[in-house]
Amino acid sequence: MKTVVLGVSGSVACYRACDIARELMRNDCRVRVCLTHAASKFVSPSLFEALTGQPCLVSAFDEPEQGRMAHIDWAREADVVTVAPATANILNKLANGYADDMLTTLALAYDGPTVVAPAMNPTMFGNETTQASLRAIEARGASIVWPQSGDVACGENGQGKLAAVQDIVDATLGVLARSKTLVGKTVLITSGPTQEPIDDVRFLSNRSSGKMGAALARAALDRGASVVLVTGPTNTVLPSGATLVWVRTAREMLAAAMSHVGNSDLIFGAAAVSDFSPAMLVSGKIRKADGLPTVALVVNPDIIAELAKAAPASARVIAFAAEPNPDLEVARRKLEEKGVYAVAHNDVSDAGIGFESDDNELTLVTRDREVRSPRAPKIVCAHWLLEQTTLPN
Repeated sequence: MKTVVLGVSGSVACYRACDIARELMRNDCRVRVCLTHAASKFVSPSLFEALTGQPCLVSAFDEPEQGRMAHIDWAREADVVTVAPATANILNKLANGYADDMLTTLALAYDGPTVVAPAMNPTMFGNETTQASLRAIEARGASIVWPQSGDVACGENGQGKLAAVQDIVDATLGVLARSKTLVGKTVLITSGPTQEPIDDVRFLSNRSSGKMGAALARAALDRGASVVLVTGPTNTVLPSGATLVWVRTAREMLAAAMSHVGNSDLIFGAAAVSDFSPAMLVSGKIRKADGLPTVALVVNPDIIAELAKAAPASARVIAFAAEPNPDLEVARRKLEEKGVYAVAHNDVSDAGIGFESDDNELTLVTRDREVRSPRAPKIVCAHWLLEQTTLPN
């Protein structure tokens, strides 16, 4: 039985959370409800306790089990957290890491899939801050069940009505179903840039942020996989559930990835590997006073091609092609040259989906099809890519 933590915040629509809880229970879910203090003014904890047969949390100091920290226990035991309705206040808190009540504290302690269903006045929903918070929450992997348009409680008309109960339930059940698709599988991901030292203070590198690799790792974890993330230097926050292997150079990345490839079912070459490295490392620091230096370069190993050769016959290997144009010819050529199952092409000349951006748009090229993802946060593209490349269990 899957466990759903249903977070309920103080919208007039919070009475509909009773129907959400009931429908989830009809679908064989254990439902635990956490109310904000404002929500408890509309619906009582005892109502949800009677409906679900589970304790209901309100205060940050509630402890259904004496001596146990409920926000930690509930976060660890949840298979999904669904916040419905989600007010503007709770959205902004979730986006910015506030933890000033039980629901926000629990949410901050939780690192699994989340469903968020906003409900509020249309002007509040359209407010720039609210929209920025929604984008931030979605970029971190939350599934948004967008509000409907119509008359709202205050008498105004516009987008802000809580989505239909069945839509919220379906979104929650969809996340739970998705969480089983990679159970028992191991996903190996190379991510981020490499750095090839010239001297003790300089190196050759590129603009890769590692965000796409991190999104792939997060999405694979959400689907139940064991994840090995081999990453070059990056400041991107990486998912705690993955096995992290930190490397610096292309050769270090190849060695680390090769040590895991034999046990992998899916292999993604999302790293932006430096094609060249200096032939010699200069000790100390090259100085201008010594004149214009000449740096001889050598070709780095082709990591994804080497992994494709070493991978089990049943594994699927997916390369990335970050190209400065939308032309797919390079991706088609890489498909054959590297011996991979597929190549994910993205046009980095588009600033909105290029290096360091939060969004992406991929075209997956295989031997028998070419299909494009939506332009969306990288976590959405990551889930799309996994759906396109994963064999059914």
